[in-house]
Amino acid sequence: MFDVNKIREDFPILERTVNGQPLIYFDNAATSQTPNQVIDVISDYYQNYNSNIHRGVHSLSQEATDVYENARQKIQHHFNAAQTHEVILTSGTTHSINIIASGYSQLLQAGDELMISAMEHHSNIVPWQMLCDRTGAILKVIPMDHAGVLDMNAFNDLLSTKTKLVFVNHVSNALGTVNPIEEIIKRAHGVGAKVLIDGAQASPHIKTDVQALDVDYYVTSAHKLCGPTGVGMLYGKEELLNHLPPYQGGGEMIAEVSFEKTTYADLPHKFEAGTPNIAGGIAFGAALDYMNGIGFETIAAYEHELLIYATAQLKAIDGLKIYGEAPQKTAVISFNVDDIHPYDIGSILDKMGIAVRTGHHCAQPIMDFYKIPGTVRASFSFYNTKEEIDTMIKGLQKAIQMLK
Repeated sequence: MFDVNKIREDFPILERTVNGQPLIYFDNAATSQTPNQVIDVISDYYQNYNSNIHRGVHSLSQEATDVYENARQKIQHHFNAAQTHEVILTSGTTHSINIIASGYSQLLQAGDELMISAMEHHSNIVPWQMLCDRTGAILKVIPMDHAGVLDMNAFNDLLSTKTKLVFVNHVSNALGTVNPIEEIIKRAHGVGAKVLIDGAQASPHIKTDVQALDVDYYVTSAHKLCGPTGVGMLYGKEELLNHLPPYQGGGEMIAEVSFEKTTYADLPHKFEAGTPNIAGGIAFGAALDYMNGIGFETIAAYEHELLIYATAQLKAIDGLKIYGEAPQKTAVISFNVDDIHPYDIGSILDKMGIAVRTGHHCAQPIMDFYKIPGTVRASFSFYNTKEEIDTMIKGLQKAIQMLK
């Protein structure tokens, strides 16, 4: 049985107050909170076997290596990668994307075409613009409609044999839209293009099977999944990662070094130069254990309840407009009220202990599309409650009265 009150006991931060009020945390799309089960793993590492990995013969190093590589196996199994070495541990989604962008700077030619969607996070826009600047490739954009749904007919029209890479987020961080990535991958492969899916916003809500998707690259961050900041994953098909040049040079990613020539290590170490975030990688595995213990189907069903409940409550407020009403959404609601600036609403809610995100959410092209400066974004997780939503609605109504 799903017991949200029991689950909330795992998250110590939910017991604190902000500005004299109990914390209500509705900024989960930015970063999720971390349960004791993950915090304890980080503490245990530093207290009991803190050591560098892979290159020590002493017991602490071997123990740390075993636990770190076991975490990699947990990540592999969670995303159903075919091989453990197809999982590259990175500092997060942005780092993962930049590894691919850097590698393809040596593989593309002028006139090649890359494609992104109109609802991408800046981290899935800027690296590709930089890649086009370096190579002479051309960037094209899949448009979306006012409901926040991608125009798949336009996508078909944009695809051609010149299309080499397609980059789309699995879920929009600003709108909550779940994109039809299965169809996008299939159609892109039909013209010989490779596909990278930004899974940062999907991973907390959807258990992704990279083999079933037949996706070429999939990236995400642990801090979206009840894990720590500063660690993430790049999944890539083995043959593609072997073909890709290294992103950084240094220790760990080498096989042999001389002043005349260096040869590179095999996967995954080829892309893991330097000392990694060891505690973070171990905690990433622990966070997946925690969420799988609850069950992703259970999490998705409960969060959908919160989404439906909050949407109905918000729509009852005069002058409130929700941006992004796709048929398939995760528990994210972006909205504005009349001509009130979203920052002002967010600031007043904060005084009541309610944490929401305001601004363009690193998705400025979406805001330009709607011709708005930004939105208030409330994003829910499985440890939130309907009672918290009720409190947010009362706080929002009070804020509106103060600002009108």
